[in-house]
Amino acid sequence: MAAPFDTAENTRTATIPASAGHVCVAVSGDEMIALAADTVRTNPFVEFRLDSVADPAAMLPALRQFLFGNRRATVVATCRRTAFGGDFEGTAEEQIAILREAALAGCSLVDMEVETAEELGDASLQAMRGAGAAVILSWHDFTSTPALEPVLDRMRPFAPDMYKIVPTAQTLHDALTLIDLLEKHGGNGDLVAMSMGFKGVLTRVLGPRFGSVFTFASADGHGGTAPGQVSLSVLRDLYRVEKISSETAIYAVAGQPITGSMSPRMHNTALADADMDAVYLPLETSDAAELHDVVVRLDIHGLSITMPLKEAVMPLLAFRDTTVEQAGACNTLLRHRDGKLAGFNTDVGGIVGPLARRIQLEGARILVLGAGGAARAAVFGLKERGAEVWLLNRTTSRAEMLGAESGSHVQTRETLAQTHFDAIINSTPYGMRSQTLDAPITEAEMNCRVFFDLVYNPIETPLISAARTRGIDIIPGIAMFVEQGVRQFELWTEHTAPEGEMMRVVREALGA
Repeated sequence: MAAPFDTAENTRTATIPASAGHVCVAVSGDEMIALAADTVRTNPFVEFRLDSVADPAAMLPALRQFLFGNRRATVVATCRRTAFGGDFEGTAEEQIAILREAALAGCSLVDMEVETAEELGDASLQAMRGAGAAVILSWHDFTSTPALEPVLDRMRPFAPDMYKIVPTAQTLHDALTLIDLLEKHGGNGDLVAMSMGFKGVLTRVLGPRFGSVFTFASADGHGGTAPGQVSLSVLRDLYRVEKISSETAIYAVAGQPITGSMSPRMHNTALADADMDAVYLPLETSDAAELHDVVVRLDIHGLSITMPLKEAVMPLLAFRDTTVEQAGACNTLLRHRDGKLAGFNTDVGGIVGPLARRIQLEGARILVLGAGGAARAAVFGLKERGAEVWLLNRTTSRAEMLGAESGSHVQTRETLAQTHFDAIINSTPYGMRSQTLDAPITEAEMNCRVFFDLVYNPIETPLISAARTRGIDIIPGIAMFVEQGVRQFELWTEHTAPEGEMMRVVREALGA
């Protein structure tokens, strides 16, 4: 292997061809060459994490062969040391030697952590440039987001071709700190920045919009190389990151936890189907004030609100429609041009709509299991359509309170098996994945024409299976989920929602 500090005179300025796009796919492990070969067929920009193999030097001949056969690919070589978040256990000098060989093999960029530059001096960067590669000087914080301006100041004396700053977002405010850095310095065309962690996903999607030269993704079907990294197909095809610009409208789902939410898949599909210049993001927070800061900072047009924020956002609303007033909860926000927020509850229509297509609601006898927010949406929506509603809840006092407020009856468990209803609606969390609650009703107590389970993941819940065994007409929770999403989409965009496509992608994602 050549000496690490052989500084030839062919140093060049960093350039990433327009054909590379804005998404760099990180590949790692013993199969990284094959993974890269598969990736560059559709995405010519890849990063080889050489530190992810036991002997990075032994990978170099295969890397050289790959580069020879894929000359249109734009390739970054990284060999991060263990002390700075990587897996390479060698010295800084050994790291530089490997990166220089990768540059000589044809990698157009190398990623070197700032700590290595501080240890070895400017000669370490010149070694890379002498081998024909541009230098990305990187800094990572795997636990938090400190002040980022001092980090940039720390890196400037080395005058790298690009700066890469990657903290960890513990809050959405942390993600905004990263966005602020990008907006201030991204115009120079030499800053790559994003936040790790699920709360940093918005920075991975919106980074190029605010000035990041590119963003990272994982290869499809393989784990990411950093926390919060999403796959190429999700970033490129679902979020359409290559098309995001300063004109792109932003929508989002907010709550905690939302890592398993189907809303981004459903709404991004709908936006793409409608050919709208818009993107829909996941925002994980339980803090309504923090959410409001993000909405204002990013100029978010509309939001889906999930637990635990459905009641917490109420004080933020300048307008509430009748469904919000009745249900005492808001699941949909619309931001007007003057910045004021209007609140709606599309859960009501999401429940009433599918049921009204099965039975005549006026005069119908309907039992609602539970007394929480979903139950309130069901009760007031059904009462408005003229149904007679009964409530059954584990805590009888809560059912009595909701019953008194809505003019509904309270059903006792003792007489349930002898009582018949036109429909029974499960609004409890029973049946959700990882839930360990006792069943709110037994198969023998399912005396009804229609059973509607508001739980949508999984589609086939224990209660759905029990009702099916009894020959009862079934409405799965996915019907409610898609219907309320359709109503959200139409409130936000004033376009007709592609309901069929929305249902298709959700069913596909749930394995149905």
